[in-house]
Amino acid sequence: MSKKLKRASPPHHNGISPSCVILPTGSWATIADFLAHRFPHINRQTWRDRMASGMVISEDGTHILPEQAYQALRKIYYYRSLEAEAPIPFEETVLYQDEHIVVADKPHFLPVTPSGRYLQETLLVRLKRKLGIETLAPAHRIDRETAGLVLFTIQPHTRGRYQSLFQSRAVSKQYQALAPLREDLALPMTYYSRLVESPAFMQMQEAEGETNAETEITLLESHKNLARYQLRPLTGRKHQLRAHMAALGIPIANDQIYPVLQPEETNPDYSRPLKLLAESLSLIDPMTGKHHHFNSQRTLQP
Repeated sequence: MSKKLKRASPPHHNGISPSCVILPTGSWATIADFLAHRFPHINRQTWRDRMASGMVISEDGTHILPEQAYQALRKIYYYRSLEAEAPIPFEETVLYQDEHIVVADKPHFLPVTPSGRYLQETLLVRLKRKLGIETLAPAHRIDRETAGLVLFTIQPHTRGRYQSLFQSRAVSKQYQALAPLREDLALPMTYYSRLVESPAFMQMQEAEGETNAETEITLLESHKNLARYQLRPLTGRKHQLRAHMAALGIPIANDQIYPVLQPEETNPDYSRPLKLLAESLSLIDPMTGKHHHFNSQRTLQP
């Protein structure tokens, strides 16, 4: 017999929020049979083990057990898990926290949110465990390979106010990058282009048409053939800074996507991080009216 959980709404489990699926019309004998069919990369025994450990629950919060009969149109929740997730050997830092937001300083190689082969080893899940805030959610994203500042919201009912700041360009973001020196490039400059999805998975490419990506680029210092640049994105296209620097012939050091997409490494080379840092964020808090300015404590070493 199913046993009741203490909470009616699905709780988080070790920092992981549950995923939801509505059972379609079908002839599966048990819910475990359906889940094994719906997610063929996860075998039936794995689902039975998850159910036995309380990792699949119904809408009212009861545990769904392996032998439970299938019932179409029922809503169920399940918790993702990975068989073996290698730890990422770098730690994030919380720079600021109040009742509305958390600002974290992310290391290179750590994803912001769960995806693919990353679950527990993500900034969001680490912070949920560390701070004990189940409602935490990012107001924006930076790439897994990029280090630096990420702002999270705490209250679901105010989340949209912060997200809209990023969408409307009301947040000033500044990055640093290490890349080759191009002496013939007149800097500072604002680089404009149209970025669209490339046929190559993961990449963006420039295309004809209306501009949708703008980046301010300033040369801070140089030594021999390497330079330190300040990058200020005026728009927020995917991979914008990486794509723009590569288009100018000065790809960011250790970039595995631009200008040439490299095969994804199963075991990343932690000695060669992407030399890109989200170094500062400035905004007017929409809930308090306070002016926030945050600086990363990280630096880019040549």
